[in-house]
This record gives sequence, structure tokens and C-alpha cells, in this order.
Amino acid sequence: MLPNIGSVLAKNLLAYCGSCEAVFKTPKQKLLKIPLIGEERAEAIVKAEVLKDAEKELKFIDEYKITPLFFTDEDYPHRLKLCADSPILIFYRGTADLNAAKTVGIVGTRKATEYGKELTKKIVSDLAAQDILIISGLAYGIDVAAHSAALENNLKTIGVLGHGLNTIYPPEHKPVAKKMVLQGGLLTEYKSIDTMILHNFPERNRIIAGMCDAVVVIESGIKGGAVITANIANSYNREVFATPGRTIDKMSTGCNFLLKTHKAAMIETGNDLLEAMGWATKEGEGKTKKPQRQLALNLSEEERKIHTMLDEKGELEIDKLVLETGMNTSILAGTLLEMEMNGLIVSLPGKRYKLI
Repeated sequence: MLPNIGSVLAKNLLAYCGSCEAVFKTPKQKLLKIPLIGEERAEAIVKAEVLKDAEKELKFIDEYKITPLFFTDEDYPHRLKLCADSPILIFYRGTADLNAAKTVGIVGTRKATEYGKELTKKIVSDLAAQDILIISGLAYGIDVAAHSAALENNLKTIGVLGHGLNTIYPPEHKPVAKKMVLQGGLLTEYKSIDTMILHNFPERNRIIAGMCDAVVVIESGIKGGAVITANIANSYNREVFATPGRTIDKMSTGCNFLLKTHKAAMIETGNDLLEAMGWATKEGEGKTKKPQRQLALNLSEEERKIHTMLDEKGELEIDKLVLETGMNTSILAGTLLEMEMNGLIVSLPGKRYKLI
């Protein structure tokens, strides 16, 4: 709630001060020495007037049984936490595990055609055999089609909102939202006292992208929010897919652009997605006993960690390797490349790795 302090600067404050409480107890002169804080921000921290508003928000949270998740909490979405600009605090109401094993974001135009809606329904139906968490933005068009299809196929689905949990926008989606709370959930970084503004909706797209293993764009104009989400997903090192459309269709220009510029891989069905991500169920899978491997000699400490983890788990995405090994992302990426060049591991579609 502090003015002009976003997620990145807030995390910087915590790093310097040590805790949330310490931030408000740090003298102004010491705050001024922290990079980018400055006079105005330091004064707002020292006055701590926002704590009164925080008390009001706590009452709202308690009344409506909302779960606040701080970025250091165990239940905070692990994938999202890896993003530098992830929200420092999110508010959640629902039943789904935000750290589900497989997560897919489905986004697209608000002005979806019947073809786009049917394609969304078909893709989600193809994913029903897998326990995949479907994430979208509860907007008109492709978003609500994805949520509805997930509910129909008994898949859990999360709606990331561009406003507080004190309202549902658009109001026509309240019936769907109620079902989602029981079979998935609603999530936002915005408080009940925040004003709902259009700027919030593109901003929330980073949460959709950050929470997903893969993002699928189904129908979008060239300047649509879905294309923004795809670009953010690419910056987060997520897999991005798009469905092709006719060149004369305005609501296919965004998807075709992503495909033409190699910012997305083409899929036509949910099964294409499962294959690309390595999630397709293979006949006889699980029946073959995992072969024992002799741990290679002369491995560095980092290589040994990765080798042990892949030997235990089989295949792992790079984000999960970061979490499991506790290694810095850049160090992990460099170590993986070295191991691949030395013939110890192989990279697979979906930014996954396994031992050779």
C-alpha cells in the first residue's frame, strides 16, 4: 500500500531491512541510504499511515475467508516466485493447489468467434485425461470459455483477476466464478480498497504467465492482451503455443504473428500440447522398472545435485530443478549446458531434462 513502491522495490526493502516489521522500524536516515527509496518513499514508510488501511483489509480477508499469500510463504505459487516482478502479496480464495504438477494458461480475445470458443473447448477436453490446472483471466471470450470447459471436464481452474475479491468483473461471470471457487479458485494481487482501472488487466497478465508451465493463445488481435501475455511468458522462459487462423480474420492476426515470428509453437489440439510438453501418456508407461545408473565420477557439486535429482525424478523442467536444487538460475543453466555437452543429460521439449 506504500506509494510508489512496487514488487521489485518492496523485495529490495525487505532484503536491506530483514523483515516487514523492520521496514517500518528503520529510521528515515537509514531508509534514505537504500537505493531508489528517496525522500517521499522514506517519509511514507516512517509515517506508516498505511497500517490503518491494512487493518481494514484484514477484516475483509477474515470475513470472506480469503487466504493472503506472502511471497515467502510455502503455498505461494513456486513458478511465480521465480519471476523478478512477481507480486509480493496475493489474495486467494479457492481449493486448487497453486503448485499443481502441470499448469497451462489459456488466453485470447474478448471478441471470440464461435470457432475460437469451440476450439478452446476441444483443447481443454483433450487435456482432461491429465490432472492439469487451467489458468486464465475470467474475461469475456476465450478466458471464460477456458474456465467453463475446465469445469465441464472436471479440471480445476484458476481465474487471475484485475481487481480485488470484493467484486467480479464482468458481473455476467459471477455464476462461473462461484463454481470456480469450489473447483479451482480466484486469485488477485489487488486489495478490496483498490480502484478497478483498465491498467490493472494488462498488469495481471504477468501473473497468468508466471504461474504456468505453458501459455496457449487462441484467437487474438495483433495488439491484444493475449499477445502481451505470450511475450511475458517468453521473457519468463515459459513454453508458448498458438493456434493458427485464417489470414483474413482480424482475431487471428495475433496468433499468426506469434507463429510467424517464432514466438510461439503451433498447436491444433490439446494432444499437440501434451506431446510438446512431454505429458502424453505412453502405452505401458510406469510398468518398466527404472534402470539403475552408476553415478558419474568427477562431477562438480552442482552437477552431482542435478544428477541425483534427475536420477530420482526421471524428467524435470528447469523451474523445478531450480526449486529442487536451490541453485541460482544462471548457474543451473550453465551447469545443464555443460552436462549436456559432456553427454550426461539430454534436453527435451518443454525445457525439460533427463539423464542419458
